[in-house]
Amino acid sequence: MTTVSIKKAGYTWRVVDIVVAALIAIAGGVIFWAWDQGAALVSAPMNATYPPLTGLISGGWMIPAILGMLVIRKPGAALFCEAVAATGELMMGSQYGTTVLISGILQGLGAELVFAAFGYRKFNLPTAMLAGAGAGLFCGLNDSFLPWGWNIAYEAGDKAAYILFCAISGAVIAGAVSWVATRGLARTGVLSSFASRKASSEPVFN
Repeated sequence: MTTVSIKKAGYTWRVVDIVVAALIAIAGGVIFWAWDQGAALVSAPMNATYPPLTGLISGGWMIPAILGMLVIRKPGAALFCEAVAATGELMMGSQYGTTVLISGILQGLGAELVFAAFGYRKFNLPTAMLAGAGAGLFCGLNDSFLPWGWNIAYEAGDKAAYILFCAISGAVIAGAVSWVATRGLARTGVLSSFASRKASSEPVFN
């Protein structure tokens, strides 16, 4: 078997990959819905202080993308998990309506592109945080410039600040937290069927 065929085989989704990705996405939908409720409570004081600060709470909506990829480690995992999680959020009654689907796809794409840039071979802390920042970047751009963006009326400087805060939130909440969670899951042995089974002993930075 050639090196190319080995790589392609490693990228092929198995039934177990689909099932676990779906479970992560479904759990993500519940997290999204709960995050919606919490965000509604804390966004008011943030808006009163400086509206772009609300970008700092956006990371919770990006966790499935990063966690899904860190566990499954196959092309499409970030996009799949984030999109399905957004669908679940919509079905549970999101206050943001159908725009959550577009947000989910874009955030998943932002994370997916980062993992793809590393050839789906790096899953360390910096990569996870960079993928989280990528998801946050796409989140901020979506909210600031697309027609349905809720802060489209912001001044240019405020939009830039909001996008930056989204990227920071994505890096810390979605990226770092998902990376820690993956290592914790690996220690329990539940990831024994995945390439992430040794995540708990993998180098932090290499």
